[in-house]
Amino acid sequence: MNSLIPPGTNIAGQVKALFRQLEGLGERAAVLYDQPDAGLWELRGAKRVHTFSSVMCWVACDRLSKIAARIGLTNRAAYWRSRADAIHPVICARAWHPGLGSFVSTLDGDGLDASLLLLNELDFLRADDPRFAGTVQAVERDLKSGGFVFRYRESDDFGAPRNAFVVCTFWYIDALAALGRTDEARALFESMLGRCNRHGLLSEHVDPKTGELWGNFPQTYSMVGLINSAMRLSVPWHQSF
Repeated sequence: MNSLIPPGTNIAGQVKALFRQLEGLGERAAVLYDQPDAGLWELRGAKRVHTFSSVMCWVACDRLSKIAARIGLTNRAAYWRSRADAIHPVICARAWHPGLGSFVSTLDGDGLDASLLLLNELDFLRADDPRFAGTVQAVERDLKSGGFVFRYRESDDFGAPRNAFVVCTFWYIDALAALGRTDEARALFESMLGRCNRHGLLSEHVDPKTGELWGNFPQTYSMVGLINSAMRLSVPWHQSF
């Protein structure tokens, strides 16, 4: 029988070789996690240490540890776990703002951005961690307008943002679901479905006052967000009978 994998291929060896290549990226992440950059939103001007960038560096080390454990590299799993465990408390100490009761968008800062809604999705915080609930509440307070979530409120090259970033609303829906606020999540998801055009597509931005679609169209981020939220809110297969 024909096979996509040539006979005699050393699959385990190839997996471990690929893992060694990924370790190079992990080493860079471990070095750069507390260094300033332009962040997820590619903000121009002064560089800052963005919480999302730092968390993604932690993700790199965390996932390398899990991959190593899965493929039987015990020593490397322990090495990457120690790297991840060293980064996590630093981010928690510097990105948590006690006065706001929330994580903030930059280390040692006091602003918010919608990427903080992903802290549970990325496994950085458990859904039952009160800091996650506090962060979602802060985003609701400062970034939510009507049924939409802005990515940030600070002025950028185009001035103060006037339109919400569509995928951020889907991140919020997922966060609500993670917190057990399922009815709210479903209602908002159905509202977002109503914003699709006649082809079922969404753009990059939406005017929170009129619901009019703005920006790049169609937008992959928006559609991926819709799909992910649909999967999150769907009834599991084994419960559908």
